[in-house]
Parts: sequence; structure tokens; C-alpha cells
Amino acid sequence: MLAAFAVGVRTGRHRGVDVAWGLAFAAVALTGWALSAGHGDPGRRALATALVTVWGLRLAAHLWWRARGLPEDPRYARMLSRAPAGPARTRFALRIVYLLQAALVWFVSLPVQAAQYLPDPLGPTAWAGTALWALGLCFEAVGDAQLARFKADPAHRGQVLDRGLWRYTRHPNYFGDACVWWGLFLLVADTPIGWAFVASPLLMTWLLAFGSGKPMLERHLGSDRPGWTEYAARTSGFFPLPPRRPRPSPRPR
Repeated sequence: MLAAFAVGVRTGRHRGVDVAWGLAFAAVALTGWALSAGHGDPGRRALATALVTVWGLRLAAHLWWRARGLPEDPRYARMLSRAPAGPARTRFALRIVYLLQAALVWFVSLPVQAAQYLPDPLGPTAWAGTALWALGLCFEAVGDAQLARFKADPAHRGQVLDRGLWRYTRHPNYFGDACVWWGLFLLVADTPIGWAFVASPLLMTWLLAFGSGKPMLERHLGSDRPGWTEYAARTSGFFPLPPRRPRPSPRPR
């Protein structure tokens, strides 16, 4: 995160912290794997490291590709506008954008860190977590690909994507992210100490559904995207569900 901060200060854009977010989780997993050698179950260590690294690198690569050549992310622009320009704004960015996200990476990744040291062999709960992780990764990757294809067509400029996974949830990538972290939590949930880390996926889910994820993005979309209100009225906000039918207009008396 400090390296990303240095790049952000140099370029004048702090949206690169989103790329660093995925890379930081991969760094935590790889560091934990190296430090836990000779301590935890080899299969659990390898599985936790592989799942987090694949997820983190895919997310980082996708966000880097999407942000190429774009100006500052409106979310960070609004956030940083609360601080005066100059060194004060730089210090504010360090605290609120980078160090806060570094603390979140550490806390959310606690189940992964614990998985590196647990001596218990993998059981059915861990494999169920792997399946849930795969479901989440599929939602993220497919949802991102569908949105990228939609935006690449100039005929769709200013329109709302309401096909594919986006027909069933307004945020398939956020739902997939939550599934990933609940799946990683299940890697430790079959051990006596595992449930001590349930706050990590709970926090991640809250951030996605009620914190800096869905609400902040929807405030931006709702203000400048024609058709968003109708789309939001018929489409689930988080969990994939069949589209709601429009309410019939009341009959005149």
C-alpha cells in the first residue's frame, strides 16, 4: 500500500489503490505461506495460498486494464475533496485511502493467515469453501467480462446493462467477492479456533453491500444513468434473484 501511495502521489491519481488491493491480499497469502513452513498442514497452506493469489491477481489485472488512461476515480476525488489542497490532502490520502485499506486487508485476511498455521488436514467443510470460492470467482469474472463487452459497444453508451448475470443482481462482482471470502473462511471453520475469525467475512460483506461498495457506486450511477431507477426497481441489489415484475398501474375509478 505504501508503494501504491508513492505511485499515486507521483501520478496525481489514487485510483491505483484498487489494483493494490488485490495484490496486497496475494502478498499476505504468499508471505503467510513462506513464514508458516513446517507449522501448518501442507495441503491447507497450499490451498489457502493458491485461492487467494489467483483471486487477488485476477482482480488486480482486471482493475488495471479497466483503469488504463482514465482520470481519477470519482469516488476518491469526492473523498479527497474534503481535505485542503497541498500536503494536507496528501496526508489525508495516506491515512484514509491507503493505511485504512491496509488495515482492512490485514483484518479481512485473518482466516487465510490462520489457515497457514492450522495442523488439521483438509476436511469436507474446507472443500465446500473451495466450491463457494469457485462460485464467487465465476460471478466476479463473468460479471466483469459481460460489463466490459457491454461498455465496449458505442451503441450502449449511457445505457444500463440488464442482461446476463446483471439481470439477476445489480452487482454480480460484489456478490462474487462476498462468496470468495466466505469460502476462504470455511477453510478454517472446521477447526475449533476457526469461528474466531467469522468477523472477517462479515466485515467484507458489510463493506460490499452497505459500506464503500454498493451504496457509493449506486449514488453515482443513479445521478447520471438514464434507466437506472427502473433497473434498480426490478433487479436485486445484491443476492441473485429473478427480476421483479413491474407493479400494475392502479385502475382509474
